Amino acid sequence: MGEAREVMDRVTKALVAKDLETLSTLYAPQAVAVDPSVGEIQGRENIVEYFKGFREAFPDLKWEPSKQFESGNTAIDEGYVVGTNNGPIPLPSGENIPPTGKSLRLRECDILTVENGVATSHRVYYDQMEFLDQLGLTPGTPS
Repeated sequence: MGEAREVMDRVTKALVAKDLETLSTLYAPQAVAVDPSVGEIQGRENIVEYFKGFREAFPDLKWEPSKQFESGNTAIDEGYVVGTNNGPIPLPSGENIPPTGKSLRLRECDILTVENGVATSHRVYYDQMEFLDQLGLTPGTPS
């Protein structure tokens, strides 16, 4: 197992455990994350704040891995984010979507690039419409 895989596994473990202190040590100060719902997130503090909001929205969050890869300084995880939306979902505008109480099992892919033992880039991919549908947040979705 290489450095990229070790850092990815530690990021996942810290995120699931709500260990934001450890999570912050795993990103470079100038790291960049990209999420389809918020776009580019610059800097370690902002990345940790983003994940904090997600963890508060899904307090029982779990990760179900299906595939794990590593190539050079990059680790890739494919799997499912599983949880219940029992907290507000923060929006980039600063507003929040109230909790829906609905369960989520969302296929996701994370790509983490590591340099000198810390993540410098974290790209997250998932279907935004699937996310909204599962939470009952799209028009025509049963509430």
